[in-house]
Amino acid sequence: MSDSHTLRGDKIAATVLAQGAELSSLKRADGAELLWQAGPQWPRHAPVLFPIVGRLKNDTLHHDGETYPMTQHGFARDRRFAWLERGPRSCKLALTDDAETRARYPFAFRLEVTYRIDGADLDVAFDVINTGDVTLPASLGGHPAFNWPLLPGLPKEAYSLNFAKDEPAPVRRLKDGLMRPQSEPSAIRGRTLALSERLFDDDAMILDQVASSSVRFAAAQGPAIDLSWNGFRELGIWSKVGGAPFLCIEPWHGFASPTEFDGEFVDKPGLMHIAPGARQSLSYRIRVS
Repeated sequence: MSDSHTLRGDKIAATVLAQGAELSSLKRADGAELLWQAGPQWPRHAPVLFPIVGRLKNDTLHHDGETYPMTQHGFARDRRFAWLERGPRSCKLALTDDAETRARYPFAFRLEVTYRIDGADLDVAFDVINTGDVTLPASLGGHPAFNWPLLPGLPKEAYSLNFAKDEPAPVRRLKDGLMRPQSEPSAIRGRTLALSERLFDDDAMILDQVASSSVRFAAAQGPAIDLSWNGFRELGIWSKVGGAPFLCIEPWHGFASPTEFDGEFVDKPGLMHIAPGARQSLSYRIRVS
């Protein structure tokens, strides 16, 4: 079975990889590519973050007196998912725990990812299923990277993020990949974040008190991306320090460990806690306009 699958609608086309269940292309009907094509500045497109978002202190997971190595953003993005369904407008993939995952994350799980085209929308749905007999602690995040600028030739500063609601809350930043204890004032004015490379001199902006459930990435001309989410509680916004031609808009349920936290993984702030036999469903939607 092939390692990629392309969904085609009347207005957009999307390609999904078995590796990481990763979206690797999102094109308009005229063939214009909107998704970052994994260039040398960052070799990914839109990875799935699971079972953590961000880093753990010392890249180590603590559970019941044992320690497990866990790298940034977890292992799902580096594992090959199994195809469950592949149709002209939708596909579904799954990752299930095995000996390799349990050596890093001692929990039973099943992660299902479904992509579906509906008009000019691409829906991305996640189901985290606890197949074990103890509570499943986990985080999940989307990490889609869009070309910035979306219209070649426009300056990056022509773009902004426009939120559905006012966003007065402060934001969080990272130190060595971990969450700093203190928040800082946000650069969002009302509902608008004017974009520039300098916003990311201090790494990602993390909205851990985001009021909105949607945001528009656009300039005064050219294509626009509307991204909305359901079930996610935080939002990360990131581009490469020093500048790169992409912008990541990342719905998250969870975040990096606080700098002072090095305790039991189940006590880590930001996690989902899923009961045995239960599932937690989250989704985001990309609308091309």
